[in-house]
Amino acid sequence: MRILHAVTLHSPQNAFGGPVRVALNLAKGLRERGHEAGLVALGEDFGDPWPTDVEGVPAQLFPARRPLPGLGFSGMTSPSLLARAGRLVRGADVVHVHLARDLVTLPVALAALRAGRPLVLQTHGMVDPSDKALAKVLDAVAVRRLLRGAGAVLYLTGHERKGLEAVVGGPLPRAVRLVNGTPAQEERPPLSGPPRILYAARLQARKRPVDFVDAVPEILRAHPEAEFVVAGPDEGERAAVLGRVAELGLTDRVSVPGALSGQDVLRELRRAHVYVLPSVDEPFPMSVLEALSVGVPSVVTHSNGLARDIADAGAGRAVDPGAAGVASAVVSLLDPAVNAAASAAARELAAESFSMPAVLDTLLSVYTGLGPAR
Repeated sequence: MRILHAVTLHSPQNAFGGPVRVALNLAKGLRERGHEAGLVALGEDFGDPWPTDVEGVPAQLFPARRPLPGLGFSGMTSPSLLARAGRLVRGADVVHVHLARDLVTLPVALAALRAGRPLVLQTHGMVDPSDKALAKVLDAVAVRRLLRGAGAVLYLTGHERKGLEAVVGGPLPRAVRLVNGTPAQEERPPLSGPPRILYAARLQARKRPVDFVDAVPEILRAHPEAEFVVAGPDEGERAAVLGRVAELGLTDRVSVPGALSGQDVLRELRRAHVYVLPSVDEPFPMSVLEALSVGVPSVVTHSNGLARDIADAGAGRAVDPGAAGVASAVVSLLDPAVNAAASAAARELAAESFSMPAVLDTLLSVYTGLGPAR
């Protein structure tokens, strides 16, 4: 089976975050099972030679253009990708689009509809009810048509499905729940050195990286030798993070290295005592799944899609938003015996509930049940 995965952007800095990681994990797993899975996306910040694969997955990356720079990812596109979209989808048995309201995935998905190719949409929480003018226009022009016409719409949580149905204005009869999976990872080595607390996600307001920084003083009162890392590409909050670090006098305790490659993130996770993602309304974060797979106890807020799983398994803590809850949870997880038990629970949770084999089994059953796009 030839499967084309379409995602908005791939860059060395992992600027687009989780959806790219999900697409790559699925494509790699499908290839291991003998299918021809590839990736199409915008590319940015690559030098010569321009890559033709990503982590072993054949990739067609089109140089990103920003005709509407004020709109972030939604304002990026590529005239050459748009011109070739029809040809790209006609060469696939299944077109799997990681859909956002942007000028990449919407045109590719529409091309699949026009060509009658079997179409799967996976929205990763990126398509939800919105009062923004641009969102309303795109929903009227394309999004509702795509959600109604796709052979399958994949959702992560019941909350996401309700949001998609609100966008459409009715039920989605071809909706299928598909959780994110994570490949098995090497377990982190025995802990050594001072406690190391890690945030590794995009620096954007919804992910609350400043809450992480605000929790540092309270953690230092219990563990004055602790070290902290705030890593990730900037989406508007890096200046606020650096400003708060300076204001609290934490420049010798908090490192802000910027964007990290996928391998660098895994290396940081293997050094981490605790992983923290203080974001709100996070549907199913890949960074937390990766932390669990390595065996790093994780702290998330109650609105995180993984919060109940983590709390029930004892793989970390789910807390109210804000620095106080984060600090208390991190301090509790720095107890060596508690950390060891949570680490083992994290590995077990990742292996049993979010393994790639189980995710791929579900996905392939979706693919084989598809008819032509409507």
